[in-house]
Amino acid sequence: MRRSSTDESAYRRSPSPEGKEPGFARGGPFRRGSSLGGRAGAGAFFGPKAAQARSTSPKGSKYVVFYLDLSFIFLLELKRCSMARGCLQGVKYLMFAFNLLFWLGGCGVLGVGIWLAATQGNFATLSSSFPSLSAANLLIATGTFVMAIGFVGCIGAIKENKCLLLTFFVLLLLVFLLEATIAVLFLAYTDQIDRYAQQDLKRGLHLFGTKGNVGLTNAWSIIQTDFRCCGVSNYTDWFEVYNATRVPDSCCLEFSESCGLHAPGTWWKAPCYETVKVWLQENLLAVGIFGLCTALVQILGLTFAMTMYCQVVKADTYCA
Repeated sequence: MRRSSTDESAYRRSPSPEGKEPGFARGGPFRRGSSLGGRAGAGAFFGPKAAQARSTSPKGSKYVVFYLDLSFIFLLELKRCSMARGCLQGVKYLMFAFNLLFWLGGCGVLGVGIWLAATQGNFATLSSSFPSLSAANLLIATGTFVMAIGFVGCIGAIKENKCLLLTFFVLLLLVFLLEATIAVLFLAYTDQIDRYAQQDLKRGLHLFGTKGNVGLTNAWSIIQTDFRCCGVSNYTDWFEVYNATRVPDSCCLEFSESCGLHAPGTWWKAPCYETVKVWLQENLLAVGIFGLCTALVQILGLTFAMTMYCQVVKADTYCA
């Protein structure tokens, strides 16, 4: 039975429940969701709970990333702090060992000075202008000062005390600068020092054999015997001392009692000042090596002290 055109047209134009075309004819709900906008479409398709979870999930991710960043930074700082502590411990024990040797060396020098003072009196006192400038007194003063510096360095290294480390650095630096200044002045004024030293030694000859000058007497006797010389610049220097043609018995070629009263042919002719000076020039290499070793030890101590001071400051900064 054939339908009428009226029924067919009515069938074809039957409206959808919402008064629009059926959804699947234009792409279904996906098409409609995209045409209404991303957020409205997502809410219409996934529901209100899914939309709420989606809106809150990026905020939670930010908190997780921030926490991970903080943990990473903390681990880096912890590693840096551990490395700083490790370096500090290494420098600490090196500096302690160095200053312990420094302190023991000072003890040895002090002991030799005390032994000389007790057994030989003012040994090697040749200057009349500086009677206290004897070998024993110099060794005692040097040993005491070295022991004090070594003690400060040891305590500063063990306690990791910035004040003691800085004090050790300043004291050692002052000693180093003083030695360098003396060396420069000695090289610059060698001729003037030579003339003054000879004049002072000649004045000291008049104290030979007198009361209270045992150290000077022993020093001249040892020098003239060991270096086979007589007088400062000549054996005639003793004539002014004795007011006679006479020299000490230590000037004799063959030692005997009162041999200094014999003829000048039985005495040493070499001047002691020039003889000792030539001996020092012949051993200049050993003297230079000794000076360089002393300077190297002091520079090493300065380096250890400043390195440890900086490590302590870093450790206090990063690990406070």
